Amino acid sequence: MADHISDAVVRRLPGYYRHLRELEQEGINQVSSQELGARMGQTPSLVRQDLNSVGGFGRQGYGYDVTRLKEGIGHVLGLDHTHTMIIIVAGSIGSAVARYPGFLKEGFITIGMFDTSPERVGSTVGDMAIRDMKELDRFVADNTVDIAVLAVPASAAREIAKQVVDLGIMAIWNFAPVDLKVADTPVKIVNAHLSDSLQVLSFLMTSGEIE
Repeated sequence: MADHISDAVVRRLPGYYRHLRELEQEGINQVSSQELGARMGQTPSLVRQDLNSVGGFGRQGYGYDVTRLKEGIGHVLGLDHTHTMIIIVAGSIGSAVARYPGFLKEGFITIGMFDTSPERVGSTVGDMAIRDMKELDRFVADNTVDIAVLAVPASAAREIAKQVVDLGIMAIWNFAPVDLKVADTPVKIVNAHLSDSLQVLSFLMTSGEIE
């Protein structure tokens, strides 16, 4: 099923998951497409189309069981099992990723941090010791690593991406200000450009969408 879900739907699924988790925490057991759409700023018909594409989970005249739908979307997103991550480099962004408690709650476990800076290597972020990049090959050989988080300068991103791919890591979350692509491999990459959201916000402000 997940192989046939459009990219647009996949990008909306985390929003559904987040709102359903909030509803669950509020003690709400049932939600309609209209109510869920209102929370997300989407039409009820789009909500129904999105959820039908990942298995439905609803009954006409009843709506959606909040917990069942959340768990179903979590399964599609792969959140029903853990993913191990390493972070390269331990600067501001890398340290923020390591410290954010929400990732651990959703099954994303940071098991290693790496840097080339003598000032950072040997120090800690929380209770995580920062290792020298020279240890990366051995660490990956000795541990199962699902995701490499790259918080490196743009000039180093492609070289480090190639290194982690050569080590057998199959997913990259890239915070470097460059779009990474790894041709002719099954490696999955998500490029997270923090400035893009600010630029969209700037547009909305200057175009009069925000007063």
